[in-house]
Amino acid sequence: MSYLWKPTESQVQNSLLKKFTENLELKVSNDFEKLWKWTVENPEVFWSKFWDFSKIIGHKGKEVIRKNEEFYETIFFPDSKINYSENILKKREKTIAISFLSETGQEESITWETLYEKVCKLSSYFKDLGLKKGDRVAAYVPNKIETVISFLACAKNGIIWSSCSPDFGIKGVVDRFKQIEPKALITCTHYFYNGKKINILEKVDGILKEVTSIKKILVFPYNKNEKLNSEIYDNFNSVIESSRLDENFIRFEFNHPIYILYSSGTTGKPKCITHGAGNVLIEHNKEFMLHCDIKENDRLFYYTTTGWMMWNWLIGGLATGSSIFLYDGAPTYPKIDILLEYCQNKKLNLFGVSAKYIDHLKNNNYKAKNLDLSSVKIITSTGSPLSSESFEYVYNNIKKDVHLASIAGGTDLVGCLVLGNLFSNVYKGEIQGQSLAIDIDIFDESGQSIEIGNKGELVIKKPFPSMPLKFWDDNNNEKFHKAYFNKFKNIWHHGDFIEKTKNNGFIISGRSDATLNPGGVRIGTAEIYQQVESIDFITEGLVVGHNYKNDVRIVLFLTTKKNQYLSEENIKLIKDKIRKNCSPKHVPSLIIKVPEIPRTKSGKIVELAVRKIINGEEINNKEAIANPDSLNFFKNLPQLQN
Repeated sequence: MSYLWKPTESQVQNSLLKKFTENLELKVSNDFEKLWKWTVENPEVFWSKFWDFSKIIGHKGKEVIRKNEEFYETIFFPDSKINYSENILKKREKTIAISFLSETGQEESITWETLYEKVCKLSSYFKDLGLKKGDRVAAYVPNKIETVISFLACAKNGIIWSSCSPDFGIKGVVDRFKQIEPKALITCTHYFYNGKKINILEKVDGILKEVTSIKKILVFPYNKNEKLNSEIYDNFNSVIESSRLDENFIRFEFNHPIYILYSSGTTGKPKCITHGAGNVLIEHNKEFMLHCDIKENDRLFYYTTTGWMMWNWLIGGLATGSSIFLYDGAPTYPKIDILLEYCQNKKLNLFGVSAKYIDHLKNNNYKAKNLDLSSVKIITSTGSPLSSESFEYVYNNIKKDVHLASIAGGTDLVGCLVLGNLFSNVYKGEIQGQSLAIDIDIFDESGQSIEIGNKGELVIKKPFPSMPLKFWDDNNNEKFHKAYFNKFKNIWHHGDFIEKTKNNGFIISGRSDATLNPGGVRIGTAEIYQQVESIDFITEGLVVGHNYKNDVRIVLFLTTKKNQYLSEENIKLIKDKIRKNCSPKHVPSLIIKVPEIPRTKSGKIVELAVRKIINGEEINNKEAIANPDSLNFFKNLPQLQN
C-alpha cells in the first residue's frame, strides 16, 4: 500500500522527536518502531530524560518509578514536587495565550501576563472561601477563557476540578457531581448552540437541590458587558477585580489529584475517573512535543466541550508555551466551514476535530479550495476511527501537505495509546504508531500476543504515568479493577478491538464490548461503517448484534440523505458492498432505516445502549446521550420479532 503523506527530511531533522533521540544518543535511524521498543524497555531513563527535555518546573527527586506487584499501585516520580499551574503559566509576555470565538461571532483573547494575574487573583478568592488542597470544585460551563482561568486557579491551590458541559441536563450533572461532593460551583449565564441562546442558570437551582455539598456559586457572564443581579451568586469579574494577587505556588506531590473526569455512562452511573497533576502534565508534554511536534509559540485548536477529555488535553498544550484557541457553539454553524475559517484567520498550527466532523464535511462534498490553510502542520482526529475514505478526503479536499494523525486513547488516561509521529508515513485508514513508553500489545481471548494483521484486544502490559489514580469513592478499588483488570491478570484491558499492520500502524475496529460475534466469529463494527458510510445516499450507520435463535445476527441501522427511501435495491447494494470489501460474515441480516442515530455528548455513537434495548435489557442512564429520545425507536421493533 502506498502512503498518503511522508514527512520531509527537513521536518524529520528539525522535529523535537529527532532532537530528543539525539539528546539520548540513541541510534534508531529515525525508525519509530525501534525507538518505541527502547522506551518501553527503559521507562526510567525515558521519563527522567523527558522530564528534563520538556523543562518541567519542580523537584524531580531521585526515584522515577516505584514498582508494585499490582499494576495500578506503581507510582511515578514518588519523591517529586510540582505545581501544575506553575508549569502552565511560565510565560509572562504580552502576547496572546488564549483566544476565544463564539458561533455568534463574539471574540475575546487574553495575554500570558493577564492570564497569570487573573489566575493568581482567583486562587486567593478560593483561599478566602476556605477551599483547600483536596477539596472539589465543580464547573458547569461553556468553553470560554474564564473556564480555563478557573481551572488553573483550582490547580494552583491543589483543589480538584471537575467539569460538565452545559448541554447536560440536570440529572446528568447531578449523577456526576453528587458523587464527588463539590464545595463550590462555577457556572455561566448562558451559551449558544446552533443559533439558539440557552439559559444555564435556569438549571442551577435544580442542581443545588440535589448536590447539597455546594455552598458557593461563582458566575461569569457570557458577554463581558452583561450585568448579574443576584445575591445568590458571586460575580466572576467583580471577584477578579477585588481579589489580591497571590503569587505563591505551593508544589504538591506528583500524583496529587488535579481533576475528575467521567466515563460516558450510557448504561449506568458514570465512573469518576481521577487523574494526577504531574501524571497528566508529563504525558501531555510528551504527546504534544514528541508526537505532534508542537513548539513554543505554536497555535493549537481542538473542537471540544468542557465535558470531553480533549478539553483537558488542549489546556495541557499551554505548558509547551503554545497559545490555545477555543470555540464555543455548533461546529458547522453559522456555516459548514466556520472552524476551518477560524483556522485560516488565526493561522493555527494544530487543528483538532472529531472523525465525525471530517465525515460530515466529506458527506457534504465540502472542499477547502478558497481557504488559506498554509499554517496548519498537523490535523488530529479522534472520537471514533477515521475511515480510509476520510483519510483520502482530507488530502484531496482539505490540505495535501499536512500531517494527518488519527489518535486514540480516551478519558481513562486523558491521552493517547496510539497516535502520530514524524518518523512514520501516513497510510489511509491507519494510525501511525504507539505512544512512546507505553507498552501496548494486542492479545487474543486467551491472553496471548497475536501476529500482525490479526485483530484482538488492545492491552497495556506495564504501568504508565497517566493511568488513573483511582475512581472516586471506589472502596477497595473494586470498580477500578473491574474496569481494566478483569479480563487479563495484572494487564490493562482497554476495550478496543484492534490490529497492527505491516506498516507498524494500527487499525481500530471499534470497542470490543460492541464487537459482533455471529457464529462465534469476532467482527469489528468499524469495518462495516467504512463500507456503509462511503455509500452516497447514507449519512451514517449503527451496527449491533441481536441475540437470535441461540446465535447473534448483525443488524445495521442507518440514516439517509434528505430522508431518502430505503428500497430493496438500495439494501442489496449495501449488502453487496459489505460482502465484496469485507466478507460474507460481515453482511447484516437486517438493514433498518431510523430517524436518528443516538450519540453521546462527545459525538460517539452509542452501540452498547442500542444493543441492550433491542435485546430487552434496561438502560439506567440516558443523560449521557445527546439525543435520548432517539432511543425510543429501537424498543420492540417489529422487524426484530421474526
